[in-house]
Amino acid sequence: MSKERLYSKTIDELSGLIRKKEVSPVEVTKATLERAKNLNDQVNAFISITEDHAIDMALLHEKEILNGNYRGKLHGIPMALKDIFFFEGEVATIGSKIHQDFIPSYESTVVSKLKEAGVVFTGKLNMHEYAWGATTANPHYGPCRNPWNLEKIPGGSSGGSGAAVIADMTIASLGTDTGGSIRIPASSCGIVGLKPTHGRVSKYGCFPLAWSLDHIGPMAKTVTDAAILLEAIAGFDSNDPTTVDVPTAAYTENLKKDISGMVIGVNEEYFFRNVDSEVEALVRAGIRKLENMGANVVHVDIPSLKNAEFAELITIMTEASTVHHSNLIERSQDFGEDVRLLLEAGEVPSAVDYLQAQQIRRQLDVEFAEAMKQVDVIISPTLPFTPIDIGADTLSLNSEIVSFLDHIIRFTLPGNLTGLPSISIPCGLSNGLPVGMQIMGKAFKEEDVLQVAYAFERTNPMNGLKPNLSESNLV
Repeated sequence: MSKERLYSKTIDELSGLIRKKEVSPVEVTKATLERAKNLNDQVNAFISITEDHAIDMALLHEKEILNGNYRGKLHGIPMALKDIFFFEGEVATIGSKIHQDFIPSYESTVVSKLKEAGVVFTGKLNMHEYAWGATTANPHYGPCRNPWNLEKIPGGSSGGSGAAVIADMTIASLGTDTGGSIRIPASSCGIVGLKPTHGRVSKYGCFPLAWSLDHIGPMAKTVTDAAILLEAIAGFDSNDPTTVDVPTAAYTENLKKDISGMVIGVNEEYFFRNVDSEVEALVRAGIRKLENMGANVVHVDIPSLKNAEFAELITIMTEASTVHHSNLIERSQDFGEDVRLLLEAGEVPSAVDYLQAQQIRRQLDVEFAEAMKQVDVIISPTLPFTPIDIGADTLSLNSEIVSFLDHIIRFTLPGNLTGLPSISIPCGLSNGLPVGMQIMGKAFKEEDVLQVAYAFERTNPMNGLKPNLSESNLV
């Protein structure tokens, strides 16, 4: 079997081959590592590649499998993670200068769970500094580039994860999402990105951006792979007081259920306001495909969405500035300019502002809960536009020049404020760049969003297209 076919495969495809001993974890790991090394000068998705350690781990897992000790679908699968998750005794930069030599003394719960599942870790992925941004234009480790167009951003803050997955530099990954940082790069890079319900996945051992908004979730090539990863990382953790002790589901087993009779909610006033015309057309076409499968579409009214952007920005800015308050006083010059400005701005809002934001969140919880009584999921664009040029801070949105930061998290932030599960799935290309469709569900009903996403994925919205990257044409 060719090297290319190994690194381009999914978790689901590789797991069957590994289980049947048709390929080995060492073969898959070496192929994926070589792909990552050959492309990283172009894409800059990795902060570090841990080749020797990865091959050693792959050898150990290969021996286990040959001895009949197969752990499951993630056994022997090579994965790189965003450099925000702690590995005991290994540097975790968090995409920063200040933490460039930080070595945690303990491990992220999600890392421990993936290790138990038999994942082979191949390196640490690039990210926006401290996860506080949506471009992954990192001033300390260089900008990560979108594999569809190397002059464009991959989104952020989990941009390295999005870029590495679509470029086949890792089989899958995890990201973090505080205002959209899983779903934004998933949409920008043309992959699947799932933000689970707040409390579904432990955040222990993950450096915080804003503790009440942070989530961890899968970033993968397919909906099935995202479901496999969620099964591995979901569950209550006594080390994380924000996790909720509710049953998890057999997410992969529920994927193929018929969606006929399911109800899709659409909110025109917020989620389809001021959207690039081609992005809107692709998402609406996606909704029609689901209607053709038997789903019903209804309008949902969520009045407090008009205040959602205020609530998100006040919450994320003030909580992030609290996390970094001491370093902002003592080492402000060591932050990148964009992050430093955001942290300084986060020191300005008052306690009244913060509490007003939390009151809006509470009202949003009530209104989304009421809307979700009528529907199974709510569908919208993930982003109102396609990726911008690296270094740009404005764009043309339907012939109007607008601020990138003012619009990038408009459609993703409600999922963080409410904690509801939300997935971004590719729904096509606009001018050669991916467009994502967002599916939000009821609290702790990830199986519903995965089921609808899987049904849509079966329509082949990307027509099998992938970025055209040449390993022999390094820049």
